[in-house]
Amino acid sequence: MRKKRFLTLTDLLVGSFLLLVCLFFVYRVKVGLNYNWAWDSIPQFIFRFDKENNEWVSGILMTGFYTTIRLSFWGIILATVFGVISGIAKTSSILFLRWLATTYVETMRNLPPLVIIFIAYFFVGDQLLAPLGIDDWAETFSPASQNILAIVFAKPGYLTSFFAALMTLAIFEGAYITEIVRAGIESIDKGQWEASHALGLTWYQQMRHIILPQTFQRIMPPMAGQFISLIKDSSIVSVISIQELCFQGIELMTSTLHTIEIWTVVTLMYLALTLPCSLLVERLETRLNLSLR
Repeated sequence: MRKKRFLTLTDLLVGSFLLLVCLFFVYRVKVGLNYNWAWDSIPQFIFRFDKENNEWVSGILMTGFYTTIRLSFWGIILATVFGVISGIAKTSSILFLRWLATTYVETMRNLPPLVIIFIAYFFVGDQLLAPLGIDDWAETFSPASQNILAIVFAKPGYLTSFFAALMTLAIFEGAYITEIVRAGIESIDKGQWEASHALGLTWYQQMRHIILPQTFQRIMPPMAGQFISLIKDSSIVSVISIQELCFQGIELMTSTLHTIEIWTVVTLMYLALTLPCSLLVERLETRLNLSLR
């Protein structure tokens, strides 16, 4: 059982110090920069009342927040697929597969993220997705289907950019997941392979029934941590004009000059996504440690 934690004198001193630092920061912004706070203008960027339709609608920041959620959700799925396939390939006995996976991982890990974003985005978007005419095809859907498409992915007209950004994010993050999966597979005791081989199992059966289940149990905590990193890294695609949360924050800051208020709200929105995931990872690690014991 976990030991109950109580506030100590050190906790109170540290908390008081941090509070004083925050108050000093607010004071310096107000006095030193002569900054005029405008918190009353921020709620309209989150939710606003549409008088024409007589309903509440999402503001600019909330629209970007939804885009970040969609990018993160699909990015996690695609990056996991890329990472698992590459991780298995990197532990394969086939030299070509190991070489291919190693080249992919080392290239992604040794280039700046912005360089990867620009190269992958313009190649995937301009050369692969644009000729497919995805946006034109989506325009032929019924209004109800277009609404569903907008909720799940993006509005018609933005699909090509969304899918290009999604593939770029998945390719980049998949390289790190590859190493996690590779390390997990190699951590399985050699006797597991030998015992399953002695039972007459094929390589596919070994991986499916013996190796991968144990691997996933061991790599879940670092995988969950990488998923949190992917949520944060989704802000990188703002440089290619994907209208996610960070991009919308930059646009609002430029047009309103309410720098501190906007970025404070953006920070809280990112924390609303990542903190629950962090708490979930902590609980997951605790449960896995108990099960291993």
